[in-house]
Amino acid sequence: MATFLFDKTVFGPVISRRLGISLGINLLPNTSKLCSMDCIYCECGRNPDTRKVKAVLPTRDEVRNALGKKLVEMAQENRLPDVITFAGNGEPTMHPQFAGIIDDTLSLRDRLAPDARIAVLSNSMHLNKQAVVEALKKVDDNILKLDSAFTETVEIMNCPVVPFNLEKLVGQLCRFNGKLIIQTMFLRGSYKGRSFDNTTPPEIDAWIELLKKIKPEKVMIYTIARDTPISSLQKIPENELQRIADLVKKRTGMQVEVSG
Repeated sequence: MATFLFDKTVFGPVISRRLGISLGINLLPNTSKLCSMDCIYCECGRNPDTRKVKAVLPTRDEVRNALGKKLVEMAQENRLPDVITFAGNGEPTMHPQFAGIIDDTLSLRDRLAPDARIAVLSNSMHLNKQAVVEALKKVDDNILKLDSAFTETVEIMNCPVVPFNLEKLVGQLCRFNGKLIIQTMFLRGSYKGRSFDNTTPPEIDAWIELLKKIKPEKVMIYTIARDTPISSLQKIPENELQRIADLVKKRTGMQVEVSG
């Protein structure tokens, strides 16, 4: 199925299902995906098998200048964003200057768009870097992925390309002391002859137990809404997502946001 890439460092604004009017920041290449996971549902497609040329990332100065210019333009048009979101063509925390870029973004936000929130959509794979953790603690919406409580399901859905240890990841998520949002994609299907469904009772029960350990301030659950690179994936109906949300609320009391 067709997928797409963001061709600018600062893009949008776009209407986000979860975040409102979002001005996006892509810290990855504008011509290809770069990520430490290779999720089978990623709207940006799969990671390239090989690279003919080295991936080029925007510099800290380039990001700061592009964002400042865009915010000035939006202020002049009286349409400032609800949120400035780090997303784009892969994993934003892979950028070697991620922490400094967050500091620059906070400064620009405070000066030019003080009502906007700062959000980071991350796959949680780089929480071993202290600078990344400290930067994520500074943003308003620290949104971290946890698609399953079972390693096998994570390996099918997310296809990590760096070493993955679920127990270690949960420990790293707990280090935020609740200042995080857990984001979970629900879907079913098959990939390379392996079937999966992270909506089954064993999956949901185990995932809720991890939520109890992590204690996020909010849980975001959603399903596929755009084209995906794998055609065998099945969108989860909104009533099923709501059922999962109701279970989380009942068992944990946590705030849950559903995007069908």
